[in-house]
Amino acid sequence: MRIMAIDYGEARTGVAISDALGMLAGYTTVIHSWRRETVVEELTWLVKEHQVTELVLGYPKNMNNSLGEKAQTCQALAEELKERTGLPVSLWDERLTTVDAHRILHANGRKSKKHRQNVDAVAATLILEGFLARKNGGI
Repeated sequence: MRIMAIDYGEARTGVAISDALGMLAGYTTVIHSWRRETVVEELTWLVKEHQVTELVLGYPKNMNNSLGEKAQTCQALAEELKERTGLPVSLWDERLTTVDAHRILHANGRKSKKHRQNVDAVAATLILEGFLARKNGGI
């Protein structure tokens, strides 16, 4: 059971895929595209390539728990991915994951200018780790 987490962004989309047991985050990558069509194609390919069985998509709620335009965009993307892949898609509250990802990169000695190259994959990993912890009874 491989689970793919997606941190969807305007210019970059972070992806993290679990191990075969669905216990640990493993493979990560970043899709560099602002075109949703391209992102969906790449995600669909990754699903097939890594034999993914479930998707979790970062759901950017506002800090006051309301849903803005980005959350609506992610809801639409979730529906499209469900149609294209035939897999279940869970929406995961991703508030502050990008902030946490920047902190992790900074704590590991990465320069702020280079964060952009990795922050989306780290954010996707944080989404995946949170989702796996809940799914496996850790949260």
